[in-house]
Amino acid sequence: MSVSQGCLCCVKYLMFVFNLIFWLGGCGLFGVGVWLSFTQAEFSSLPLSFPSLSAANLLLVAGGITMVTGFLGCLGALKEQRCLLFMFFMILLLLVLIEVILVLVIHILHDKLDSNAQGELKEGMKIYKSEPGLKKSWDNVQKMFKCCGVTNKTDWYDVLNGTLPSSCCSVGTDQCVDGWSEPCYQKARQWLLDNIPSVLVFGVCIGVVQILALVFSMLMYCQIRCAEKYLG
Repeated sequence: MSVSQGCLCCVKYLMFVFNLIFWLGGCGLFGVGVWLSFTQAEFSSLPLSFPSLSAANLLLVAGGITMVTGFLGCLGALKEQRCLLFMFFMILLLLVLIEVILVLVIHILHDKLDSNAQGELKEGMKIYKSEPGLKKSWDNVQKMFKCCGVTNKTDWYDVLNGTLPSSCCSVGTDQCVDGWSEPCYQKARQWLLDNIPSVLVFGVCIGVVQILALVFSMLMYCQIRCAEKYLG
């Protein structure tokens, strides 16, 4: 076996291993997204801007794309096809750029994003009385998190003519006078932050694997190209 063939074989299996890890990481992200979706099924009628619902959808999309990209990388490595490797490199590069931009946007505009999400949730509260599904979702949220309103319990005053829904108080209270003091948006956001740190660490590890996969895919692409020229 020549030196170039030995290098190609080494890069091939290294890339396969990294892409297998990448694919498994995608399965993990997708799994957490499914878990979050089932956990928050009682809130499904709320707008997608509700913190835990938006996180679940983001994880499902990210996990699905990661799984498809990882599979494509594994296939490209095993088949040693330049076309598949180049396609994998471009998709993964685009994915990394989108992730970086998304992280920067969330970091820079997090206050504005929070404000828009809260506004959307408050707008949705207006159909609380006429929409049974939304009513049930809001009641479940407030009972679970022991909270009231989006940013304050007074959010309900315009919706329910100066009164509060019974779910703003302890279970069994027919008429709620003085509801929970904590707002639901912040309570749900804090619950998400308390339960998601391991996912964030996992995400950073996936990011490192993505960078390494980019490097190895380009190395393998160049090795195959050199081998084809040598054989030609």
